[in-house]
Amino acid sequence: MNKTRFAAALLALGLAAGQAVAQQLPPLPQSIRDHGVLRAGVRCDQPPYGFRGSDGGFAGVEVEMARQMAAWAFGAADKIDLQCVTADNRIPQLNAQRVDLLIATLGVTPERARVIDFSDAYRWGGSDLLVKKGSPIQKLDDVRNRTVIMLRGTTQALWFDANMPGLQSLRLNTASDALQALQQDRGEAYAHDAATLIVIAARDPSLRLVGEPFAIADAAVGLRKNEAQWGAWINAALARMKAEGLYTTWLERWVPAEIRQPYTDAFIKPRPTAR
Repeated sequence: MNKTRFAAALLALGLAAGQAVAQQLPPLPQSIRDHGVLRAGVRCDQPPYGFRGSDGGFAGVEVEMARQMAAWAFGAADKIDLQCVTADNRIPQLNAQRVDLLIATLGVTPERARVIDFSDAYRWGGSDLLVKKGSPIQKLDDVRNRTVIMLRGTTQALWFDANMPGLQSLRLNTASDALQALQQDRGEAYAHDAATLIVIAARDPSLRLVGEPFAIADAAVGLRKNEAQWGAWINAALARMKAEGLYTTWLERWVPAEIRQPYTDAFIKPRPTAR
């Protein structure tokens, strides 16, 4: 064998070995295996992460993550029981054992860490304000004497409680309810994940983002306390997704090119600082 062929053979062996390592995951806990499917809580009103598609089915980047985990855990992406969760009920659903993990736009906070465990972070997410195009609100501090719409149990609600105590707020259960409240002038700003608000503003020219990020937090998979083996499996699966470039593939599938960059940054770039 000449030197060129020998080098090519070594390269091929190296690539094969790397792929074999990438495909290795820890043993799946028996308690998870016994269900025969992956029971995952996902959002149904948070495009592009979790929402209902035009056919009524589950869609979005975090839904793709859950299906990929099912494929690795049980051999097929359809070996999954997807359940819609809201910001307010997702942790109770997990701790009541109705689902075995949350891939549900779940920000890591000290308050939540007291009642559940988190995987390694797979992205970060910031918050923003959505207002009507002609609104006088130009920066975050402009809402101090106004009504802000937000969802119960969210990172935004926690942030405002800590940083603007006494703020007048309207707290609702779903993103669709919050958007309707804004359109009906029941509040003057809608605080939520910037990722969600970018999509809404792109679709509706009568609305705009304030553009001052706040409450930036890591997003992670939520799991019940004291399930270390399950947590190790989830972390290995997340690392494999990143190594295989799957996040980029899913973002290309679910996020229009003209607004994709902020989402890509959240998965790839370091978390920025903000209020």
